[in-house]
Amino acid sequence: MAPRPPLLSLKDVRLADGAVSLFEGVELALEPGAKACLVGRNGAGKSTLLKILAGLIPSDSGERAVPPGIRIALVDQEPKITGETLSAYAETGGAEHYEAEAALEVFGLDPFRSTVGLSGGEARRAALARALASQPDVLLLDEPTNHLDILAIETLEQRLKTARFALLTVSHDRAFLEAVTNKCFWLDNRKVRRLDKGFSEFDAWADQVEAAEADEIRRLNKVLERENAWLARGVQGRRARNEGRRRRLLELRGEKAAWQADQRGAVSMGLESGGSQSKRIIEAKGLSKAYNGRTLISNFSTRIQRGDRVAIVGRNGAGKTTLVKLLLGEIAADAGTVKLADELKVVYVDQARAQLDPTKTLWDALTPLGGDQVMVRGMPKHVAGYAKDFLFTEAQLRQPVASLSGGERNRLLLAKALAQPADLLVLDEPTNDLDADTLDRLEDVLADYDGVLLLVSHDRDFIDRLATSTIALDGRGHILETPGGWKDFLEQNPGFLEPQDASASRRKMASTTAPAAPAKTAKLSYKDQRRLEELETLVETLPVTIAGFEKDLADPALYSRDPKRFDALMTSLTAAQKQLSQAEEEWFSLEEKRVSLLGG
Repeated sequence: MAPRPPLLSLKDVRLADGAVSLFEGVELALEPGAKACLVGRNGAGKSTLLKILAGLIPSDSGERAVPPGIRIALVDQEPKITGETLSAYAETGGAEHYEAEAALEVFGLDPFRSTVGLSGGEARRAALARALASQPDVLLLDEPTNHLDILAIETLEQRLKTARFALLTVSHDRAFLEAVTNKCFWLDNRKVRRLDKGFSEFDAWADQVEAAEADEIRRLNKVLERENAWLARGVQGRRARNEGRRRRLLELRGEKAAWQADQRGAVSMGLESGGSQSKRIIEAKGLSKAYNGRTLISNFSTRIQRGDRVAIVGRNGAGKTTLVKLLLGEIAADAGTVKLADELKVVYVDQARAQLDPTKTLWDALTPLGGDQVMVRGMPKHVAGYAKDFLFTEAQLRQPVASLSGGERNRLLLAKALAQPADLLVLDEPTNDLDADTLDRLEDVLADYDGVLLLVSHDRDFIDRLATSTIALDGRGHILETPGGWKDFLEQNPGFLEPQDASASRRKMASTTAPAAPAKTAKLSYKDQRRLEELETLVETLPVTIAGFEKDLADPALYSRDPKRFDALMTSLTAAQKQLSQAEEEWFSLEEKRVSLLGG
């Protein structure tokens, strides 16, 4: 069967930003049935290429081909929602009224709602609904999962996998890309390469391509060494028989210079914990919080210790940010208590990027107190050098923050945050707009971090790679905490995050096809309750005992004065530390069981 002609294609397309070439010689074609991703580093020009494909901006040269009658829809990285109601907005894409309403309802939006005052997630869902309702032949998506909760992402995935249109998406979300794509386009070094396989095969393929390029550069270097040696021997470069070789040498030098100019290197990140010596960073007991009669958090307890990396997940509006603020002591609980470690240094990176003033320059953002130095984990570093660690050029230092791309702004936020020592690092949707290389480096840094990480994220792959435990909120007050990441949580708690009507429907269906399960115990057994109380006493008293041993051992003359007492204190200290660790683990297990029974 002959291949079907593409629905949308680019041929030999070139575009420059002033004197800087963004891409050149770009060849890209989307055939019917293609579900493709466009991968590349931040600043490579992915969003710009999508706009060229959509016909919103022209290229400097080359051809864009679209057969007559082909409908193209683009969901921008930061969509602007206009019109009186969401239904009116969704119809502006060309959809009939009933199509617009149906698409909005799929994403949980009221068609008659005003477009004023939408959250980031609501605006994103409205833009996706408008695009899908328009029945496009080609759908272009720029970071479609930004601001969406995990369940909304999974709804989008299902729609895209079964859709008949061709798709090209730019996204940082690995799990999303693996779920929906069957082709990859890689924008790298101003060119576009194509892989006719899904994103799950991309990394291995990209490694092969880079290895081949490295071999080519080694070959080029050897040729340059030979030709430079030839020129250095004093051969008359002007003689006709040598002029061609001399021109080739100059061309080789130009090739190498161009290659080196395209190599940006990797983000250089570091992270250092603060000065708190406490092992226990946060201890929460019986937390409850309600707003306007709606219970978001009910009787939640947890203990978070140094080294824990805790993911917080749930639908938008379920109370994730409220829980973070409760755990940090920023807002008061209606009931329950929170105890934070002494001398706790907290660094918070918010998804709204409110910590960045768009009118300030990048230089000013990194040096809020003025000057040309950034204090990086207690040591001064020149602002240009530190900015370079996060792949910013010197020319960008004097540009306003507003001119940065979404990924660049996120890198700037990370640069500001990671310069500070932190016992507790709170990252709210940190993966938005970041490229794969930066994400990989961020994962490495966070995996080695010995403080506490609270991670609010919709990025399932990022959670699975990092989280030691996952706290999930269903938006109705119930909260569960389970060891591991997103996949672990789903396996242990299927259906927990579903809307109440869906859960009720599922339970009703199950009751008609299976015998009723025995009633669940509403509280701990007497034995477990007594043990829980004993453990609470132990975890309160043992740190005092340990501190006493450590204080005595701090005497520098103790060993020479009384070696037997020194040995006895060391033995007692080791035993007490081991007992505390075991008591904490047992307490956590019983407390988790107690909360699960109450919430069941």
